[in-house]
Amino acid sequence: MRSFSLKECAISVALAAGLIIGMPSLDSSPMAYAANPSLPDLSVLISGPPIKDPGALLRYALPIDNKAIREVQKPLEDITESLKVAGVRGLDSVERNVKQASRSLKQGKSLIISGLAESKKDHGVELLDKLEIGMEELQQIVEGRNRDAVAPKQKELLKYVGDVEEDMVDSFPYEVPEEYRSMPLLKGRAAVEMKVKVKDNPNLEECVFHIVLDGYNAPVTAGNFVDLVQRHFYDGMEIQRADGFVVQTGDPEGPAEGFIDPSTEKTRTIPLEIMVDGEKAPVYGSTLEELGLYKAQTKLPFNAFGTMAMARDEFENNSASSQVFWLLKESELTPSNANILDGRYAVFGYVTENEDFLADLKVGDVIESIQVVSGLENLVNPSYKIAG
Repeated sequence: MRSFSLKECAISVALAAGLIIGMPSLDSSPMAYAANPSLPDLSVLISGPPIKDPGALLRYALPIDNKAIREVQKPLEDITESLKVAGVRGLDSVERNVKQASRSLKQGKSLIISGLAESKKDHGVELLDKLEIGMEELQQIVEGRNRDAVAPKQKELLKYVGDVEEDMVDSFPYEVPEEYRSMPLLKGRAAVEMKVKVKDNPNLEECVFHIVLDGYNAPVTAGNFVDLVQRHFYDGMEIQRADGFVVQTGDPEGPAEGFIDPSTEKTRTIPLEIMVDGEKAPVYGSTLEELGLYKAQTKLPFNAFGTMAMARDEFENNSASSQVFWLLKESELTPSNANILDGRYAVFGYVTENEDFLADLKVGDVIESIQVVSGLENLVNPSYKIAG
């Protein structure tokens, strides 16, 4: 099984500095991972502490350029930080957030509507109407000092915002390079549910993780995974690594370290795929360091607990196949632009529900199933329909 390679003497220094390379390998096969945060030309709107919420990261990673909707989104996202302030001051801050979001929606509604894809305009307008009503309800919750009701309402409103933003995406925004165009590609987003049978834990027997896969920023990587899910490749497979740093699986039984394509009888590998902030398409086959992009950020950061990425041989960029991992460390240990993971390995999704339970998984726990619950229509060139 592939795993992080790391000189043991560097562990304490890496952890202390936030430069997380990995943990000692359990075998001789080297492995590493990486990626990094970024949001589309919105540096003025996005400030403050690192964004750690997977939903927020996914919203900001959408390929849209509509400042008006982002100006509604930002203060609603900020409610999370406001709620960390105790007592009346926290609710006062929430109230300012809500008023700012309401004002931005009122002032920018026509610009938001003009940014909707023509085929999705009616749906988007309907969502905006619900958002307006919901913000009035949130204002009433805050005025009634019902602190416990704020976060659930915020989540509901941000779901509307995210759906409006998705309605701004008319079609897949770029062409995948010709050499990868025939591979399974996820041209959009999909969601999967991973059901894990937990062993030797009296408090948790089974858990279902909801994972959103982002094909806008990693079409080859996400497409490869969805194709394997449709083949039931991961069903019945054990968790193969769980060390407090990552949870990893995807190494099949036998000598192969990846998926053997029945049509070629060889391991199917995919290229390293990194979407750089400000670019219209991903870069392939090279790390950002190799490209000299030392300060560049990527659209999909390792900020969130449960960030999902591809494992690969440390010294071969295009060697990823079927092994995946979820990062468990808090983003303070993997800050944007400051850790060894960023820009080196492909992130392609986030666990958005039950992510905290990833920390409870252990080696030997069994993935009972992974099923696509939405977005399968975005998979093109599915090999599972052809063979295997």
